Amino acid sequence: MNGLGNQIIVADLRGMPARVTPQAAIAINAHPETRFDQIMAVHDPRTPGTDNYIEIVNSDGSRAQACGNGMRCVVRALSAEQGRRRFTFETVAGILFGEEDEDGAILVDMGTPKFAWYDIPLNEEFADTRAIELQIGPIDAPVLHSPSVASMGNPHATFWVKDDIWSYALDRFGPLLENHPLFPERCNISIAEVVRPDHIVLRTWERGAGLTEACGTAACAALVNGARTRRTGRKARVTLPGGDLLVEWLDNDHVTLTGPAELEWRGRLDPASGAWTRGGAA
Repeated sequence: MNGLGNQIIVADLRGMPARVTPQAAIAINAHPETRFDQIMAVHDPRTPGTDNYIEIVNSDGSRAQACGNGMRCVVRALSAEQGRRRFTFETVAGILFGEEDEDGAILVDMGTPKFAWYDIPLNEEFADTRAIELQIGPIDAPVLHSPSVASMGNPHATFWVKDDIWSYALDRFGPLLENHPLFPERCNISIAEVVRPDHIVLRTWERGAGLTEACGTAACAALVNGARTRRTGRKARVTLPGGDLLVEWLDNDHVTLTGPAELEWRGRLDPASGAWTRGGAA
């Protein structure tokens, strides 16, 4: 599936004890036809009142705590299967809610953002995470500097720029910043331009996946970081390379993410080895 151009594999592991191993994820991603950004492994529920437990695996085999675009893909897949529109999921990041509208748009409640340095987490104490001391480039003329950092279930750093986001070599800076010693769990790195208070343009180097067409949690982080630095309001269209998402920071402190999800093809895979057989198109 894709959640706005980014490649998502929704793996149905209900009724079985198997988990997607890191080796399997790496093996699957090694094939050009099955390259992906995240695997959303759908398991039986672990907590009463939830529909499923979702485990998220990056293309490098590491685990992710949250994935907004991937959650929309799960909602779309299960809605098509069950004829339902509303779902409650458990993830490492907590309980998340998803709903498909009659027009096909999918809204996911991504929970509440966290801004304390130890919640993001950072390896160094910062009293104010709206702009931390971090830069790339010469000390007297940095290329990027002073990002806003937050957790949307996973760590995000948003670098604010006033010119074209495509003029920055994110493919070169992204790996360095993702693995900076400041981030004990690595970090998602975004470059953001505020076009208007209700419109952000965004590019993201995604932790464990690299450059991506879209990152839902990065869009959420950009919106909340924009609002708390007074660059934006609490609701905005976020334009990513793959298209637009609508993000809103509600009065109850929850952040909602609305956008599309599409089925591309079906197949079968072995979650232990990564062996796969691709089926027909959607």
